[in-house]
Amino acid sequence: MMAAKVSYENKAYIESTVKEYWKMDFLGSYDFGTAHGGFMKALGLQKNHGWPREQAADKKQEVAFYVIRKKLKQLLQKNAKFIITGHSLGGALAILFAAILAFHQETWLLERLEGIYTFGQPRVGDENFGEFLKEELRKYNIDYYRLVYCFDMVPRLPLDDSTFLFKHFGTCVYYNSFYQGKILAEEPDKNYFSLRWLIPKIINAIWELIRSFIISYTRGADYEEGGLLRLLRVIGLLTAGLPAHCPQDYFDATRLGPLEVYLSELT
Repeated sequence: MMAAKVSYENKAYIESTVKEYWKMDFLGSYDFGTAHGGFMKALGLQKNHGWPREQAADKKQEVAFYVIRKKLKQLLQKNAKFIITGHSLGGALAILFAAILAFHQETWLLERLEGIYTFGQPRVGDENFGEFLKEELRKYNIDYYRLVYCFDMVPRLPLDDSTFLFKHFGTCVYYNSFYQGKILAEEPDKNYFSLRWLIPKIINAIWELIRSFIISYTRGADYEEGGLLRLLRVIGLLTAGLPAHCPQDYFDATRLGPLEVYLSELT
């Protein structure tokens, strides 16, 4: 989650964090623009070309998928492994990156992909897409954990219904507002807008606002929340799913939540 959270910052901040705090080599940071055309376009879908194995020659600038794939092939040693992670749109791109690797039958990279960990990831495809990728991940023994915090709105969109047909897959690790985690087939209130969950959401939003003022005392100074996040907590009294999507709660959940939730999945 720390990598997904830091990715929102500028290049200098990312480089400083990687080198000075994580004590790791900094390999680079790339800005590939926004996702106005959807998740696939954000990753580099080629207009009039789809997903060719190599980027179309008429492109002046390399796009995300091809740059990252090339970088991985350059850096990975014979026995090295890598993971893919991301928050929100980044989570969607993480799982789609693996899907395109599978589509291109990039066996060498897939054998070195150890796991995919997404945080607050929206739905990215229909049931057929999910079945295809589940089989590919199983074939290469790749773990896929999809972490969802409480009433976060984004993982519940686009809707899973007879009109939109979007479906989640992978292992759902759900954390409540006390940062207690458990494995679920699907997060509660899967499409967010159920009236049955309205009162629980309001009560939970009140608790999250109170928690924002006391968490630094109960959990330590590292967990203190700033004024902007507290303002979002106030807005959350009306729209509970908004502040729940912030990286802070996912960061806290992975630090304070029980490790046993992952171990139980392995046994």
